[in-house]
Amino acid sequence: MQLKSHPTSFRVRIVELLWASPSQRPNLEQEKASEIHTSILSPFSSFSSPSTPHTSFSVAASNCTGHPQKSKPHRYPTSTIPFLFSPFSHSIINAIQSNSPHRFSGFNANGNATPRRDSNVFENHLDAQTKPQCSMNHTMEAVAETPGRARGLKYPAINPNKPQSIPKPRQPNQFPSHLDAPNVSSMAQTLCDILTRTSPHDIESALSSSGILPSDECVNEVLGLSYNYPSSAVKFFRWAGRLKKLPAHTWNLMVDLLGKNQLFEPMWDAVRSMKQEQKLSLSTFASVFQSYCTAGRFNEAVMSFDVMDRYGVKKDVVAVNSLLSALCSEDNQTSSGLEFFDRIKAEVSPDGDTFAILLEGWQKEGNAAKAKTVFGEMVVRLGWNKDNVAAYDAFLMTLLGAALMDDVVRFLQVMKEHDCFPGLKFFTTALDILVKRNQAEYAIPMWDVMVGGGLVPNLIMYNAMIALLCNNAEIDHAFRLLDEMPFHGAFPDLLTYNMIFECLVKNRKVRETGRFFAEMVKNECPPTGSNCAAAIAMLFDYYDPEAAHEIWSYVVENHVKPLDDSANELLVGLSKLSRMTEAKRFADDVLDRRVNIYESTMMILKDAFYKEGRSGRDRYDSLQRRWKARVNL
Repeated sequence: MQLKSHPTSFRVRIVELLWASPSQRPNLEQEKASEIHTSILSPFSSFSSPSTPHTSFSVAASNCTGHPQKSKPHRYPTSTIPFLFSPFSHSIINAIQSNSPHRFSGFNANGNATPRRDSNVFENHLDAQTKPQCSMNHTMEAVAETPGRARGLKYPAINPNKPQSIPKPRQPNQFPSHLDAPNVSSMAQTLCDILTRTSPHDIESALSSSGILPSDECVNEVLGLSYNYPSSAVKFFRWAGRLKKLPAHTWNLMVDLLGKNQLFEPMWDAVRSMKQEQKLSLSTFASVFQSYCTAGRFNEAVMSFDVMDRYGVKKDVVAVNSLLSALCSEDNQTSSGLEFFDRIKAEVSPDGDTFAILLEGWQKEGNAAKAKTVFGEMVVRLGWNKDNVAAYDAFLMTLLGAALMDDVVRFLQVMKEHDCFPGLKFFTTALDILVKRNQAEYAIPMWDVMVGGGLVPNLIMYNAMIALLCNNAEIDHAFRLLDEMPFHGAFPDLLTYNMIFECLVKNRKVRETGRFFAEMVKNECPPTGSNCAAAIAMLFDYYDPEAAHEIWSYVVENHVKPLDDSANELLVGLSKLSRMTEAKRFADDVLDRRVNIYESTMMILKDAFYKEGRSGRDRYDSLQRRWKARVNL
């Protein structure tokens, strides 16, 4: 049989191999082993180069339980054999079961691999994938070793001479399951119980006997909760596919599940099958990129981008951004993203999101110098565009994190001149940092740019800014913000007024304190008890006892607690002014109200009364007897 000239006959023969009885399989295997081995050609065989040596990736593979295994070559998809309802489901199961030197039959309820008792002839196909004749896989491996030598790859992969991160082994049970996820539907719960509690060999029969006809939403829900059990998930996927034609989103979930479990060979089988089913999209490759990067296989993520047009998916700016996002989201990999960007930008024009992703990567790594370079290139390529808010946010946040406040203010002014502004997220974070650093000199111009750009601050931001200004005695700016608050729909509250009132008292603004107190009372935002006591003390120090009495009267009439501090400050103030008759009358009134007079206050009163001679001592002695009787109660 000439299989190369009769591809249909080859596919039929493979189906015979799949469904042959166990007694027939050995003969069939021997009869067709060489044909399978030599005839499974990748759709990307044009990538291979005779001059390219066949080398293997030296990366750590992980078995189906997530534990590190001996290094083995990684393969891209090579088979184009259709069977049953999809051309990849059997290969996925067998690939999962043969992902280590030992054979496994699948996963038990705890997600651990179980030993396999018999062999499946389809493993011959998987074994064939590991041989040198698999052109696509060895081309990819050759590219990793000698970038640029293979035909068809216009750009080399990430520099192989640069130290790469060690691939990360998958940790078992790292994904949510139906046992801990909230709001799981009853049908999905039942199906998940079958997948986790049934022996892997009996899953499909158990599913068939359940009598459940899951909807597309239910299938997606079950797959989303089955990431810890990839073998069972594949069997469920195959079973659901027999019942109905599955949508592209479900296929994408399957690709993501396999990729997140670092089952990359079956993942690529699924990708190829999606192409045959005409369900392949950029979302699929975005999941592939993310899975490779999460596993620490950054070169392979870039090479996946290089071949995506061979699968009929366009390498446009959205694809570029998807790969950049996957790279830059990993720790210390923004340089890899920038390297990829530098080689692809001539072919695919970047947009604002491209630069935003790079700038967010440098923000995470705290590299202000690199951020400035990328930002400068963005302005040169794209000009000033008010829609690039995310890029402006990330750039300014990087400068802010590096404490380059002069640069932050300077770039804000330049942006303002070009009618471009960062978002409210930046201003909120920046204001919080400046408050912690107590840097009002930078906060004021930043605030003016924010408000001038049309962003409307809320009450929390106003209070934070006013607190910063008051802590730095910037009273005029604090009053300016207070006056503009109603125009932005942020009405002052008790905190707003009390911060300004406290600032006036601390800075000995006697007249302003009296006027502002009246405004607070009028607006039903009275000062706190501690602010009233501080104000009374300051007003007596600066010879305005009438204003101090006015505050005390308000405290008493409105039951502003506590009364003790204000009462004692008033007694001390009267003593300093030598108004002892009034002090005696006030002290009696305070004791009648059961307000505590401090011992330190009594000592000050004693000194003041004794200066007046015998009559003064008599009045103090009378007051002291009442005070002691009050204290002893």
